[in-house]
Amino acid sequence: MINIVLPVDFGDKTEQLVDGAVKFAKQLNGRIFLIHVAPSDIGFAIGDMGYQYFPEVEANEIREELVQLNKIEQRIIAHDIDCEHLLKQGIAKDTILEYAKAKNADYIVMGSHGRSGIYDVFVGSLTKGLTKDSHVPVLVLPIHD
Repeated sequence: MINIVLPVDFGDKTEQLVDGAVKFAKQLNGRIFLIHVAPSDIGFAIGDMGYQYFPEVEANEIREELVQLNKIEQRIIAHDIDCEHLLKQGIAKDTILEYAKAKNADYIVMGSHGRSGIYDVFVGSLTKGLTKDSHVPVLVLPIHD
């Protein structure tokens, strides 16, 4: 069976990305390992007293993201595709590459929003970073309008 790692960010194009990954998995008789990487600083805020950590904010955000991840997993399973998920805090690129290695991934499926140029200079592109550093093929699906 082909192992496919599918990172999701819950953005407005996530549904389109999941649809493409499901189609790809069906063609290859693959299973999907769904991952969402939450930022490590999710419970921190800057206020009058400098940086402050709010564990309840972090816990609520993680809980909400797990609900979303579970919904995506169930949607994939409804297509008769094996799926499991992981939510982990960390640096997205490194965490995804570690997960792909741990799951013996044959592919990583990512979306491309079609941004380029100045956006990549200042923000960077997770997809670009993964294609550069991954030891397994990265399938990039166009998910822009």
